[in-house]
Formats: sequence, structure tokens, C-alpha cells
Amino acid sequence: MVPIPGMNILLGVSGGIAAYKAADLVRRLRERGCAVRVVMTAAATAFVSPLTFQALSGHPVRTGLLDPAAEAGMDHIELARWADRVLLAPATADLIARLAAGLADDLLTTLVLATAAPLYLAPAMNQQMWRHPATQENLERLRRRGVQVLGPGVGSQACGEQGPGRMLEPAELVTTLLAADRSATKAAAGPLAGVRAMVTAGPTREPLDPVRYLGNRSSGRMGYAVAEALAGLGAAVTLISGPTALPTPTGVLRVDVETAREMHSAVLERIAGVSLFVAAAAVADYRPADPVPQKIKKVEAELVVRLVRNPDILAEVAAQPSPPFTVGFAAETDQVEDHALTKLRTKRLHMIAANRVGGAVGGFERNDNALTVLWPDGRRELPMMPKTQLARELALLIAERYVASS
Repeated sequence: MVPIPGMNILLGVSGGIAAYKAADLVRRLRERGCAVRVVMTAAATAFVSPLTFQALSGHPVRTGLLDPAAEAGMDHIELARWADRVLLAPATADLIARLAAGLADDLLTTLVLATAAPLYLAPAMNQQMWRHPATQENLERLRRRGVQVLGPGVGSQACGEQGPGRMLEPAELVTTLLAADRSATKAAAGPLAGVRAMVTAGPTREPLDPVRYLGNRSSGRMGYAVAEALAGLGAAVTLISGPTALPTPTGVLRVDVETAREMHSAVLERIAGVSLFVAAAAVADYRPADPVPQKIKKVEAELVVRLVRNPDILAEVAAQPSPPFTVGFAAETDQVEDHALTKLRTKRLHMIAANRVGGAVGGFERNDNALTVLWPDGRRELPMMPKTQLARELALLIAERYVASS
């Protein structure tokens, strides 16, 4: 456990069931040598008593903006100046919306506007609230302002549903916070500093009926690793993700989708202003033409499913009037390089990363992979290695080619 003595953390706790985790978060931050002061919204006090946080932090807890005793010396401004980092955990959908709008209607949102310290959010909410376009747009707006989003995790929720929206566990959150702090320092001078990037990752699921779908074997590991590697080089990365169980990469804005058409919409809604696009997702080429509203029963000896083509996301991005630097992936079972070169030329891509799938090593659902990276006048072989390392090598190559083309 590496201490970071002298760092002042202002912890903002908003009104969600995950507020109980914030108590352990205070303890773990203090174990790392941080000084912690806690500000709670009125709703948060319905879940955890301010006295709990006072005992754990060693400081009085602030809950209201118009407290005559505390505000006699403009204490909220002093708190804002005191903080080296501001961490909001849990950050509810309501708090995120108010921050995105720039409101200062309580002590916590006022402090966020009044501080120059870096701001980190640990979202926590119902999975449908997390997926709602309003929440994702609010997060994207905050990310453009330099706010770091930590998580959320994926799993079972207090409401009984499953999906993204769980606040990261305190131990993971502290580790991620400190890692994000270090990576942000490095990224500020990275070769992609200031570049807006978008990465697609994971599989898509095309519904056949309410319980079945057509999918593929992609785990999303490679795309997630590429998103994290690009962020580490300084890029502001939006990750459009199909269904996976992977945690959100540090410093990356994640948008969750399920089908190819949902991914298509999410990409095109956000592509304006993006300078670098990496299509690592294994998007289904076809979908069932007529998904049925009830479960298909096992009655007939044969079942015929008519398929129709899905939109070609990569081709549409590359065909934009002012396209970003566009990188495709080609997962092939045979004639890997020939198929990749055809895709590179016909879709007018800047680069393509080709790999063989379905073999004994590498490919989908494996920790290791190898790539042949091609561009119109060059190529580079990246040999078999762990996908995290491979992603870093690929990200450096993408950065090199992007800078050369700028």
C-alpha cells in the first residue's frame, strides 16, 4: 500500500444506496495518508449519518450551504481552496445532471464550481438510468470539461436488476483514483494530448426473441485495452461498448449499447468533433429480420431465420465529409491479410489491424493476441503478446501514424 501523505481529498456523498460504501472509502483514503473532509447532500443523510463520516474522517461534516455558523468565514470557499482532489462517490444521476448544467443549488455543487482541484466522479445508479441518453450526454459534457469518471462497475444492483451502474468498490476506487491521478499527469504531455478519440468494443447482440439472440465470441478485451492505452497517451476517449463484463477503463467515458443499430446510432450521434476513430467492436453483419415478441417454442423440427444486413458503422464514419483518422479491425479465419487489405481499400481507412480468429492461440476470448497492422504504404507485425501490452503497442503506432498525417 503506497501512501501519498499530504493529499487533501474532499469527498462529496450524494443520495444513493451506495452511500454506505463511502464510509469504507474514507477509511481507505486515510490509510493511504490522505486527509479527508466530507460534504453530504441532504438526500445522502437519509442513508448514512453525518456522525459516521465525522468519526472516520476526524473532521466535522458539512451538509448545508446556508449554515450561519459554518459560513461566518465563507467556509465553503476555504473548503474549495483546501482540496487537492474532489471525489464524488456515489455520484447519482441527479447530481451528474446538476453538475453538467453548472448549477450551484446546494453546498456540494457550489464547491465543485468554486474549486480549481481536479474532479472525479464515481457514478452509482440503476442500470437503465445509467444507459439513458440524458445521463450519457451529461457525462460526455463533463468529460469534455476534464472531469474523470471512475467506473461504474457491472453486476447485481440493490433494485434486483443486473447491469452497469454499481459504484466501484472502495478498494478499487482508491486504487483507480490514484492511478488516474498519475496517468492524468503523464497524459497531459502525451502525443495525443487534446485529441478527441472514439473506440468501439465488444460484441453486439441481435435479438431473435425475448430470451435468445445472435452474437459472437468477442470479449471486448482488446477494444477496452486500446481505449485505455489511447487515454494514457493523452486522448479524450469515448468508448462505445457492446455487452461485456469488463470494468470501464480509467479516464474513459463509456456508452453502453446492445445491438448493431444501437451502436450505429451511438457512434453517429457523437462522431462530430472526433479526430480519431478505432473500430475494435465485433459488430454483427446481419440481424434477424423479424424478431418475435414471445419466446419461440420447440415445436418444429427445423427453424428458418431470415437475416438482413446491419449498417456498416466503420464505412459510414470513413465516408464522413471530414472523416476522422479511421482505424479498422479485421478478424478473419483465412486469407487474413488479403481480406484486411480489401477492407482497407474499399472502406478508405487510414489503418487496419488484422488478426486470425478461431485458431489454437489468439483471437476472441483469449488473453493473448497478435496483429498485422496495415496502412496504404506500410505495415507492421505485432507478435503474440498479452492484449494489454498489444493494445499499448497498437496505440503508439496509431499515434505515430495520426501525428504523421496531421
